[in-house]
Amino acid sequence: MPHHLEKHYVNRVGWLRAAVLGANDGLLSTTSIVIGVAAASPDRNTVILAALAGMIAGAMSMAAGEYVSVSSQEDTEKADLLREKRELEEMPDIELKELAKIYEKRGVSKETALLVATELTLHDALAAHAHDELGINEITQAQPLQAAMASFGSFALGALLPFVISLLAPVQQMVYFQYGFSIMFLMILGAVSAKAGGARTGTAVMRICFWGTIAMGITALTGHFFGVTVS
Repeated sequence: MPHHLEKHYVNRVGWLRAAVLGANDGLLSTTSIVIGVAAASPDRNTVILAALAGMIAGAMSMAAGEYVSVSSQEDTEKADLLREKRELEEMPDIELKELAKIYEKRGVSKETALLVATELTLHDALAAHAHDELGINEITQAQPLQAAMASFGSFALGALLPFVISLLAPVQQMVYFQYGFSIMFLMILGAVSAKAGGARTGTAVMRICFWGTIAMGITALTGHFFGVTVS
């Protein structure tokens, strides 16, 4: 009988969250900046500069923010593990009963729970407590550098589209070209992220298009208002 390998989407949760968030933010925020600037001042050099500045600053900011955020999570996990290690050394019997109690609450009989806890403790006590008491494992464990790199790369990739459009699209119709292409790629991004995460494609696409339209619409109105006011 061939070995069956199950497909679990949770294995992708770490990098998928950062990558999807980065690409979506890169595309949407840079497009919104360009639309706002184009609505206020239809000058190609100004629009290109706005797109480039938004792409570089956004990618750096996204990576730095993700690194700091995930590093804080990593620091918390390390502190919990150190505390758990100390407790295992100082009060192993209490920790064993605590672990067995966790299995009991999951529906395992008292005797079986104690047996499982004992065997797991003999194998790797800290790993058992980290997984079942603290909820820390190799899949969900914080990886700051990986998250930062995924955010930087995905943001820059998402922001590349509005930058290229700012170079090629007619200046007078810049707002419409930016909106049209961005919505199209937001739909693709929503579908891809939903597929990768095992979620419903239609819901993801509708959600990302709705909020994307609102964001770009507000910046277009803001740019138009200030552009009219200045002139």
